[in-house]
Amino acid sequence: MSLVCVLVINCGSSSMKFSVIPQDADQPVLSGLAERLGSDHATMTFKDRDGNTTRVALAEASHQCALHVLFGKLEQQQLLGTLTAIGHRVAHGGSDFKCSVRVTDDVIEKIRALSALAPLHNPANLMGIEAARALLPALPQIAVFDTAFHQTLSPAAYTYAIPLDYQRDYQVRRYGFHGTSHRYIASEALNALDLDPTDHGIVIAHLGNGSSLCAVQNGESVDTSMGMTPLEGLVMGTRCGDLDFGVAAYLAKCTGQSLDALYKMVNSQSGLMGLSGLSSDCRTLQDARAAGHERATLAIDVMVHRLARHIGGHITSLKRFDALIFTGGIGENSALVRELTVQRLQALGLVLDGARNQQLFGGRSGLISTAGSTTIAVIPTNEEKMIAIDAANIARDLA
Repeated sequence: MSLVCVLVINCGSSSMKFSVIPQDADQPVLSGLAERLGSDHATMTFKDRDGNTTRVALAEASHQCALHVLFGKLEQQQLLGTLTAIGHRVAHGGSDFKCSVRVTDDVIEKIRALSALAPLHNPANLMGIEAARALLPALPQIAVFDTAFHQTLSPAAYTYAIPLDYQRDYQVRRYGFHGTSHRYIASEALNALDLDPTDHGIVIAHLGNGSSLCAVQNGESVDTSMGMTPLEGLVMGTRCGDLDFGVAAYLAKCTGQSLDALYKMVNSQSGLMGLSGLSSDCRTLQDARAAGHERATLAIDVMVHRLARHIGGHITSLKRFDALIFTGGIGENSALVRELTVQRLQALGLVLDGARNQQLFGGRSGLISTAGSTTIAVIPTNEEKMIAIDAANIARDLA
């Protein structure tokens, strides 16, 4: 049987991640990252299915050059002809996109218009889309939106308690993110936890440098912690999460900083980095905590306190609560964060099996709850696979 693949592209403003994923397979045959796009010394790293890596310098530090090099590599390895579609991760789909769609000129203009809601993400996503369309115009390009899974939220869950005119005139409402990851875990949990597809409720904790929760009722998102932007909700690597708006107003008055400066501070200088003064990486902070570093200890404690409180709140959005699922880089690998979080949730019937908890890391999945507890599980996420599935399905329907 000949190989049939989807190329998954995730463009940032200065980077481009990619994976070539065969249909009916979870792991890519080729993946990698282009870095330092738009600046000096741009490079691209390739990783094959055996884990071997190679790095090349890019002649031009542009997304288009990176894609040229990537397509050359695919042709060299006889993978270019296996592609049936290219799936692009797009951060913000607003209220326009409730599912993944084929990219058209109209779709591009809508994504561009939504850049005001995600100025750090959508313009970068569009760079990859437009460059790929120019280089491979005959191949279907599919946009997969982080926000789409959360379009099932009720008005009670997505409406901010500010004058409603702002929602009508400026699209100010809660959208949520990490939807591709939450959708993947919601699907995987059905078989992994033997859930009734028509009667179950779970809370998914996607924890990484960016973190969010999602309450899923019978496969649909009913609540989530991120809001109009990825800033709202949990304490993250460099984002503060929930913040009293009065704090921003007070700091602006006291320090003379502009709203733009404060917005940069709460996005890129806060969270674990701001609290610890040491790092935004949870692994570094766990090592420092073990060595007695007070600010690293405080950073993890604040993150876990906020996480547990949000989990409790998300459970109230469910008709029933069957399981808490940890995923993402921290959720899948940090036994400490899972332990400290569940310690704060005992009143909700959640009890951790300490030995099992220590055994799950590095892509391992399984239960970490005791026999008498509400189910607690670790399930590794695979956003690229979810994007590949969507792209393949849409491409097949177009054929």
